[in-house]
Amino acid sequence: MTDLETPVATRPRTGALRRAAPALLGYAAVRALGLITLAVWSAANGKSAHTLLTARWDSLWYTRVAELGYGYEVRLPNGDVHSNLAFFPLLPWLERLASALTPLSYADAGLLVSTLASLAAAWGIFAVADHVYGRRAGVCAVLVWAVLPIGTVQSMAYSESLFTALAAWSLYAVLTGRWLTAGTLAALAGLTRPVGAAVVAALWVAAITSFVRDTPSPRDTSYVANRSARHPDGAPAWRRALGILLAPLGAAGYVLWVGHRTGGGPLGYLDVQAQWGNGFDGGYAFARFVGDKFTSFPSALAGLGLVVGVALVVWLYVTCLRQGQPLPLLVYAGIVTALALCASGYFGSKPRLLLPAFPLLLPLAVALSRLRTSRSALVLGGVAVASAAYGAFWLNGTGPP
Repeated sequence: MTDLETPVATRPRTGALRRAAPALLGYAAVRALGLITLAVWSAANGKSAHTLLTARWDSLWYTRVAELGYGYEVRLPNGDVHSNLAFFPLLPWLERLASALTPLSYADAGLLVSTLASLAAAWGIFAVADHVYGRRAGVCAVLVWAVLPIGTVQSMAYSESLFTALAAWSLYAVLTGRWLTAGTLAALAGLTRPVGAAVVAALWVAAITSFVRDTPSPRDTSYVANRSARHPDGAPAWRRALGILLAPLGAAGYVLWVGHRTGGGPLGYLDVQAQWGNGFDGGYAFARFVGDKFTSFPSALAGLGLVVGVALVVWLYVTCLRQGQPLPLLVYAGIVTALALCASGYFGSKPRLLLPAFPLLLPLAVALSRLRTSRSALVLGGVAVASAAYGAFWLNGTGPP
C-alpha cells in the first residue's frame, strides 16, 4: 500500500506536517506572488501596499477595536450609525495580544495574525480534502483556494483567513470524531464572524445524525451489553453532547453581550447590522442589483458576469451533492453560500464572503488531481498569475473588497 493509499486514521501524527508540506509550500508561493505583484502595482500607482493590506476598510475597524475597545461609531449624513459592535472580537483580541507580545503596531499585528491564520487555513483545507479524497486532491484544494481571484484577501488584516482556519479544523475534527475539539473550534469561529453559525450547524447535524444512527432498535438485544452508545469513531455519547453544547457559545455569547450593551435585547446585534445596511432578505436586494445592471449595454456585461458567477457557485454546490461529500461539509458550505448570496448590503463584498466556503472547491480539486502533475501545475500557475494581477488591481481600486 502506498502512502497515498494509507488511511488517514492510521498515519502517524508526527508525519502530518510533512504530508501537508507540498500544499503549504505551494500556498506560500502563490501568496508571495500576489504580494510581490501588489507591491509593484501599488508603487506604480503611488500607493502603499502595506497600507492597502493593514489600514483600509474593515482592517481599520478591527484595529480600532484592538486599540480602543468597543464603543466607536460613525454617524452618517443620512442618520445611520456605523458601530464597531458589528465586528466580532476574536481578531482584534489576537491583534491586541500580538501587539503586547511584540514591537508590532495593532495594524501590523493584524497582518501577522492573518498571515499565520492563512497558513493554518491552508493546512486545515488540506486535512479535510486529504481525509475525504486523498493527498493529491488535498494539495490541489489548497492551491485552488489560494488562486481564487479574491485570494488576496487571505493576505489582508481581515478575519476571513482566521475564520476559515477555525472552520476547516473544526470540520476536520467532526469528520474524525474529535467532538470536544470540534466544539471548541466552532465556538472560536463564532467569535470571529457571524457566519460562524454555519460551523455550529455542521457540527450539530453531524452529531445528531450520529445519535440517530446509534439509537438501538427495540430488537437489538446487543445494546443491553453496551450502554455506552459509542460512535463508530470510538467517541462516547457524552463527548458528542458536550461538543454540541460548546459549539454555539462564542457566537451566542457575543450576540447576547451586544444586545445587552445596546439595550436591544437578544436581537440587538441585528439592529447594529441593519444600521450598516446588512440583513437577510432571501437575495431580493442582490437580485435587484443584478437586474439593474441590464438597463444599459456597458453595465449589462457586468450583470451577465454576475449571473454566470452565481450559476457557477450553484453548479459547484450541486456537484458537491452529486459527489457525495460528507454531510457536515455540505451543511457548512450551503449555509455560507446562502448567507453570502441572500444577504443585503455591499454587493461588491459577496466574493469575499464566499471565501470560507472551501468545500465548493473540492470538485475542482478532484478534477485537477486526476490530471498529470505538469498539466495541473500549468493550469494552477496560469490562474495564479491572473489572480495576482486581479488582486493588485482590485485593492488599488476605490471600493472595499
